[in-house]
Amino acid sequence: MTKPLLLLALLGLGGTLHAQPAQTADYPIQAVPFTKVKLTDNFWLPRLRINTDVTIPASFQRCESTNRVKNFEMAAARSGKFATIFPFDDTDIYKTIEGAAYSLSVQPDAKLDAYVDGLIKKVGAAQEPDGYLYTARTIDPAHPHAWAGPERWVNEREMSHELYNAGHLYEAAVAHYEATGKKTLLNIALKNADLVCSVFGPGRRSVAPGHEIVEMGLVKLYRLTGKAEYLRTAKFFIDARGHYAGYDAKSPDPFRNGSYWQDDRPVLEQREAQGHAVRAEYLYSAMADVAALTGDHQLLAAIDTIWRNMVTKKLYLTGGTGAVPGGERFGANYELPNATAYNETCASVADVYWQQRMFQLHGHAKYIDVLEKVLYNGLISGVGLDGQSFFYSNAMQVKASASHPQTEPARAGWFECSCCPTNLARLMPALPGYVYAQKERDVFVNLFVSGTSEFTLNKKLLRITQQNNYPWDGELQFTVSPASATAFNLLVRIPGWARNEAVPSSLYSFAQPATQAVSIRVNGRPVAYTLRDGYAVLARTWRKNDVVAVSLPMEVRRVVAHPLVKDDQGKVALQRGPVIFCAEWPDNHGLTSNLLLPAATPLTATYQPALLGGVMTLTATVPAVLVEPAAVRTVPQTFTAIPYYAWANRGKGEMTVWLPEKLTAVDLLSQPPAVEATLAK
Repeated sequence: MTKPLLLLALLGLGGTLHAQPAQTADYPIQAVPFTKVKLTDNFWLPRLRINTDVTIPASFQRCESTNRVKNFEMAAARSGKFATIFPFDDTDIYKTIEGAAYSLSVQPDAKLDAYVDGLIKKVGAAQEPDGYLYTARTIDPAHPHAWAGPERWVNEREMSHELYNAGHLYEAAVAHYEATGKKTLLNIALKNADLVCSVFGPGRRSVAPGHEIVEMGLVKLYRLTGKAEYLRTAKFFIDARGHYAGYDAKSPDPFRNGSYWQDDRPVLEQREAQGHAVRAEYLYSAMADVAALTGDHQLLAAIDTIWRNMVTKKLYLTGGTGAVPGGERFGANYELPNATAYNETCASVADVYWQQRMFQLHGHAKYIDVLEKVLYNGLISGVGLDGQSFFYSNAMQVKASASHPQTEPARAGWFECSCCPTNLARLMPALPGYVYAQKERDVFVNLFVSGTSEFTLNKKLLRITQQNNYPWDGELQFTVSPASATAFNLLVRIPGWARNEAVPSSLYSFAQPATQAVSIRVNGRPVAYTLRDGYAVLARTWRKNDVVAVSLPMEVRRVVAHPLVKDDQGKVALQRGPVIFCAEWPDNHGLTSNLLLPAATPLTATYQPALLGGVMTLTATVPAVLVEPAAVRTVPQTFTAIPYYAWANRGKGEMTVWLPEKLTAVDLLSQPPAVEATLAK
């Protein structure tokens, strides 16, 4: 029996689905599943626990209190009035179920399991007999949500989000089945997917989904069931882009020319990361999936080109993407403003998915370098240290003025459009799945996270244990224990930042080369190694309890931007290891916009266990600009920088990532009298 046939039998679905041939193509590199990696890490394990104990319960509670659950109850009764704002609010329940399922995979919880079962019953009751599931219409079909259009699917290209809802349903259903073995949500998803496949396709309705993710969800259903129609429909949606005649191709407005939805031209002709950043990165992730599963080399070439554009011209130093608030979208090349940076948290989630897929296609460390940058900076900045307050957008600079002395946005527990909190809820429990990967005789160590993983390599059990204090310390130890002596290649990523590469492009660079080198020892003895695509290749016959020690230099590095990034000229940013630092008001006399960081300023790194959950700080004595009635002068002041991810956990005030080196580069502000008095002390 082939794998898909066996899986269908195990699912109890063989009588309802046609048997499909086993897939023959896939990603050449496979990630080690998150369920095979048990964390002991001081940095990530507490965050995963907070996600399980606080974020997921809070998300469910807020789905209840904001009537998202009520929408499903009314849809089941076919009576009432849609009780929230957006037609995609259904997805907040799906995403939180997905996060809960991942959590249940590694931490059984009978109470949570029972609650999710109850929600799934409500979701199933809201589904229409043919599989359609969209509360914004089903509650009152005669008066659907204004974005939905008068009939099913007619407004899908731009506003309805019917297929977006479906995609998140599919992803949640696969996660729930794999975690619990229950088919309740999976059966709902398969019924909906069969409807979608019957409506869309060659000779049927055609649309480029307005908000991508249904493509990724269909691929997951294909992987689980082996039903080729799901993969074909995912590819159909991707290929549908760029063929809609209703757009004004000459209009500069991205909403009118289709670029906002990545629909202005066929995907094979797209050359830049464009439009709404979350939609775009979900699309690029799906393109990678389909390219891997179909062997479509043209599709692969297209996403390679788009990736290069994004990393060389449209990536923030923190890994954030989507510079422009209007449309939450990518801007023009090198358009990376600081004060108005958007950097939606959901875009960081989507970018993690995309970078992982690019690595699995190509096996190059540069993709994990970007992924790591996102994880340690632009992603976790989106959630407060309490696990239940969030940023929708992630600024790079916040300034005060006389009329607006405190302009920093406050973190919020929820949003009218609350996609970001629930997206974080589903990503965090799966993070251990990004640590290791394998391909034939190659075992990749991608992330430096303490814990133990056990998986099969060449039909033999292999256990790898990591011990480190990353990202604060660069001393890494790996204990390699195969069941019996085994020859394979251990590929340890040497991060770009440890190879004098701020990012895998010229968009950002270090002001000065590193003074220390990476060193590796095996069983206490220094070893020479070959560097391949950013990985140190350690080829040997491994035996039980072999120990690899890697020393990464943890120097404080100054980062400068490409000359075409206008906002960053004459300024520097600070990085240590993978962590980007910022100056925030509580540590700097209430201001950051008046600070200078001259090139020769020495900086001291100190770990502060009682600050912000335990962080490394950078300190120095720097000139601070003082504005007086008749003059502008500088005074020496103690400067402190904290990790960017930890800002906005101590109230409102100024923050900046990029600091001017000279007074001529300062954007002087009209300072409130209270601020002047503070500076004068």
